[in-house]
Amino acid sequence: MGKILIKHAEIITMNQNDDIFIGDILINNDRIEAIAPNLSTNSVDKIIDATHRTVIPGFVQTHIHLCQTLFRGKGDDLELLDWLKKRIWPLEAAHNEESIYYSAMLGLGEMIESGTTTIVDMETVHHTDFAFQAISQSGMRAISGKVMMDKGDEVPFGLQENTADSIQQSVDLLEKWHGHDQGRIQYAFTPRFVISCTEELLKEVSSLSDHYQVKVHTHASENKGEIEIVEAETGMRNVVYLDHIGLANERLILAHCIWLNDEEKEIIRERGVNVSHCPGSNLKLASGIADIPHMHQEGITLSLGADGAPCNNNLNMLNEMRLAALIHKPHHGPTVMNAKEVFQMATIGGAKAVGMSDEIGSLEVGKKADLAILDLNQFHTYPSFDVDPISRIVYSATRADVETTIIDGKIVMENHIMKTIDKALTLSESNKTMQNLLKRANLK
Repeated sequence: MGKILIKHAEIITMNQNDDIFIGDILINNDRIEAIAPNLSTNSVDKIIDATHRTVIPGFVQTHIHLCQTLFRGKGDDLELLDWLKKRIWPLEAAHNEESIYYSAMLGLGEMIESGTTTIVDMETVHHTDFAFQAISQSGMRAISGKVMMDKGDEVPFGLQENTADSIQQSVDLLEKWHGHDQGRIQYAFTPRFVISCTEELLKEVSSLSDHYQVKVHTHASENKGEIEIVEAETGMRNVVYLDHIGLANERLILAHCIWLNDEEKEIIRERGVNVSHCPGSNLKLASGIADIPHMHQEGITLSLGADGAPCNNNLNMLNEMRLAALIHKPHHGPTVMNAKEVFQMATIGGAKAVGMSDEIGSLEVGKKADLAILDLNQFHTYPSFDVDPISRIVYSATRADVETTIIDGKIVMENHIMKTIDKALTLSESNKTMQNLLKRANLK
């Protein structure tokens, strides 16, 4: 990879001092070697002139379903359980190796184009190896795992699995992929949600997470109907149950957390559980609005995720930030979830959620070189004079403003040109594989 020097940029560091200044960033292989004004160009392999550009830490998305990117537009205007049972589960059950690969590539390309450099991903039951292959090829930093589903009503045959197989396949994938590409790829155990998993499976996941010291990524309290089922089956609410079986700790990433009571919020706070806020998905599925301002006030680690393409229709962190900043204001007032707080969720907050705040999430010497370069010289982001640069990004910027993305010191997109993914091939093959998938699923 060599040395890359980014010159004359507006740098939003997100360090402890929240420094923002005009300067240079020197990348040496996979790490930031220096950040300062007017760094020397000697012995540099590549210079990027970032005059009038803004450099930010790469976005960290903590809830993604790459396996669902092919289903964009196929699950519109349904509530969660109908969306799953009538559309998403039948489509996931019809996946094969090729469709998983191109679904992943499609989502990875979309996120790289919009400045995301790290994801927490949940795949489907089968063919997860091919999603990992796509992740490896794309250059994305990722924590991913096969979904685990050993019980449930109206589950298609192609998604049904027994407890032992689900666990063994997960461990096999972990041993193959965890730490791959010098640690850029990590494994997480990803039980779908409580109503899809036996207590035996969830307890074993808790034990394995502790043994391997890896994350657990699941959904919780997204929908009122889901909570009613959990209470009927366990006698407890979601988070209370997860705590009861030993899963509530700092390795747990919970997506959504919309319908929590005070006891559950206190468990999350006390145990150091990480919450992934998915405003776009929650609005589209009419699941509700999570009480993020209260959780933020309580010091709970909060981050953002777009969820899957069929429940959001894009995987763009800039869109999620804007929504996260806006949707809470009608209920809590205009000062809550300000631009800086939301930008923190998208960067250093996400880094904390994945246990990597000492490596990513801010631009600091010694950290991994994960960053995006934005061109904010646009009608929709001007005037720039005396305007907070973070406000410009959260409230005004779009995905098209992301010019270059660097992950682990490698340029994966430069001047809007993808370097690790063949865009034309991915688009054409996505259409072909989706056409074949729909035939297998027998869905129109």
